[in-house]
Amino acid sequence: MAVSSTFSGAKLERLLINSCSSPSASSLRACSLSHQQMKAFSKPNRGRKALAQRTGGVRCEVAQSDAINEGEKMDPSKASALSALEQLKTSAADRYTKERSSIVVIGLSVHTAPVEMREKLAIPEAEWPRAIAELCGLNHIEEAAVLSTCNRMEIYVVALSQHRGVKEVTEWMSKTSGIPVSEICEHRFLLYNKDATQHIFEVSAGLDSLVLGEGQILAQVKQVVKVGQGVVGFGRNISGLFKHAITVGKRVRTETNIAAGAVSVSSAAVELALMKLPESSHATARMLVIGAGKMGKLVIKHLVAKGCTKMVVVNRSEEKVAAIHEEMQGVEIIYRPLTDMLACSAEADVVFTSTASETPLFLKEHVKDLPPVSSEVGGLRLFVDISVPRNVGSCVSDVEGACLYNVDDLKEVVAANKEDRLRKAMEAQAIIAEESKQFEAWRDSLETVPTIKKLRAYAERIRVAELEKCLSKMGEDIPKKTRRAVDDLSRGIVNKLLHGPMQHLRCDGSDDRTLSETLENMHALNRMFGLESDISLFEQKIRAKVEQSQK
Repeated sequence: MAVSSTFSGAKLERLLINSCSSPSASSLRACSLSHQQMKAFSKPNRGRKALAQRTGGVRCEVAQSDAINEGEKMDPSKASALSALEQLKTSAADRYTKERSSIVVIGLSVHTAPVEMREKLAIPEAEWPRAIAELCGLNHIEEAAVLSTCNRMEIYVVALSQHRGVKEVTEWMSKTSGIPVSEICEHRFLLYNKDATQHIFEVSAGLDSLVLGEGQILAQVKQVVKVGQGVVGFGRNISGLFKHAITVGKRVRTETNIAAGAVSVSSAAVELALMKLPESSHATARMLVIGAGKMGKLVIKHLVAKGCTKMVVVNRSEEKVAAIHEEMQGVEIIYRPLTDMLACSAEADVVFTSTASETPLFLKEHVKDLPPVSSEVGGLRLFVDISVPRNVGSCVSDVEGACLYNVDDLKEVVAANKEDRLRKAMEAQAIIAEESKQFEAWRDSLETVPTIKKLRAYAERIRVAELEKCLSKMGEDIPKKTRRAVDDLSRGIVNKLLHGPMQHLRCDGSDDRTLSETLENMHALNRMFGLESDISLFEQKIRAKVEQSQK
């Protein structure tokens, strides 16, 4: 197994050097590595392409170090016989064998960071696979997923080391967004393992949204799973976490009344606009919706639900607007092309913007010359911007006669129904606690998988060896039918012998007692058959990193 230079370069050299500060025999052996070997470990990273093409490099093979006694000087020829894993074992790197990989969330949300920062960090859905690949290319990251919405930018990873994993991901976020690390650290939040599990379950259930029970976030969590399918790095732990989060989101919405009322950013935007307008003008206010995508369509639906029967929709193409018009029977929806946007704004009292434009559609110079609106609607033209990046520049709020609201201002809508939100959240939290316990039990049960594989491999080696002995004694002229029968017999015997142990290594994680017994059985089998070693976990992690980087 070739060790990736990305994983074993400067980091391993540093580990080996640091271990020399210890006077232990193991560290002395590590320090006796030849200059040639140190160079092999610390070759600079030449990029993924070069790594994929490289066929040479350090090889990790099973080797014994017993021949090297503590008191004897290591001969250079003997040093070359040491395996890379043995060298790592005698260095400070063995801390990874004792540390279980952690699920970590590094995130910024509407609760912790301003929209200006979130829009710089936002990653378009089409870029999620690339982001996952880059994150998993980091030294201490095994799996990754990206959840990027208008209200949050959260990165979920399985990290070999919590501290180093967080450091690497934060530096990656800084590099991709241009935001200094110190500024990200000021606004980010970090959650580990059980807390991370509870967080994504709360997010999926809509408990962490500005509007309780928001339906869009569940669809966005589903999209993370859909995009992640087949992406290297969207592994068993992360995919299992997000799939379980979808189950939680569905269950919470089914068993509680959490979806009643305003349950999306779009519906909250409409509710906010109506809160700012005089009640007498709700039926007559001139509504303009810019953008007919998912968010724009939801704005139109919620306007109709609130009694609006006429509106203008500006969009690049007419097809989407026509489809919405056909769906909304009895409502007058007037299409205008994007070139008429300013002219339509001059005739509107409320302007909703929800496009994917990366540059602002409205700036101060666009708005200052628009005619004033009637006093019947409060004398202010409302701009409700629910896009990230924002479609309306913050400078528009300086224009007399204009009032600007963005996604951060939706907190006002949420606050209007705080008591009901808390009651529903308490019901949902009971479900989340139950589901979190089940997920953690499932993740704990994964610890038996390596033992199952090693036990099968151990039995298969014995079967093949004994089969070869038997066939050699039977002579070379054995009929194929007889050879096949003997082979089937050996497989049948092994499978029947393994059936009992395998059953006791499998559990669904539904209760603590079953899981506890399963883990006890796993440790017993590891001891009886010599299946475990103190570097086996580290070896698996290195192998996974190498295979990942070479794909």
